[in-house]
Amino acid sequence: MAGLYDKQAEQYAQLRPKYPKEWFSMLASLTPELKVAWDAGTGTGQAALNDQVAEHYDQVIATDVSAAQLEHVGRHPKVRYLHTPISTSEDELVTMLGGDNSIDLIVAACAVHWFDLPFFYSVANRVLKKPHGIIAVWTYNYNIRNLDKIMTKVLEVVKPYYDPRAQHALEGYRKLSFPFENVGLGSEGSPMELDMEVHMTLDELLGLYKTASAIVKAKEQGLDLLSDEISEEMRREWGDSTGSRKLVFLAYMLVGRPKSN
Repeated sequence: MAGLYDKQAEQYAQLRPKYPKEWFSMLASLTPELKVAWDAGTGTGQAALNDQVAEHYDQVIATDVSAAQLEHVGRHPKVRYLHTPISTSEDELVTMLGGDNSIDLIVAACAVHWFDLPFFYSVANRVLKKPHGIIAVWTYNYNIRNLDKIMTKVLEVVKPYYDPRAQHALEGYRKLSFPFENVGLGSEGSPMELDMEVHMTLDELLGLYKTASAIVKAKEQGLDLLSDEISEEMRREWGDSTGSRKLVFLAYMLVGRPKSN
């Protein structure tokens, strides 16, 4: 997974949207303590920084397997970035995160479908504070409410090139394993649907999707999935405006606590 994004790290940092700050206020309200949060698969830090996790927690530990992504993170006095190569053992990762029962909140933003899930969930269950620690994972995909027609066509073009793990994102995490206690905000088999409003220009939207794993993978094989034809159709549906407009992405979230034994 890390290799798919290494070459696009700078574009990823520039073009991936920030998540609504209200999501983080909602998650922070669920944890009695606001001491330490873990942003797993932080990428270039979209979930870790201002108005996000760091707004609410005293310390944020943000980890990623991609050293290239971490070279493009935004800096914040509360956020500590750690490179966790694929060779990192469970005990090593738990120690890096502060030990058992040390984390108030875990988030994985558009990332968990790439993880070794048994490994990640085992670590999560160890480091989350019992009984009130919270884990939240979410994704968004090609569902944009006000660009339905063209995004459906884009999805048809890119879907054959998707890694099987990324299918979870296309399915809105409806089939993703999530073995945690339901807190009423999206559970295994029934994710919570959320609107994610973003202001973007068309060129920014095209740039965003050029960082998608399937499009990167196809390009490495000599195929440009966002062809001139597709781009022109997007421009026609977009309309005459050359400025930014509000887009409404549909996002999917699962939230839970460690199950009591």
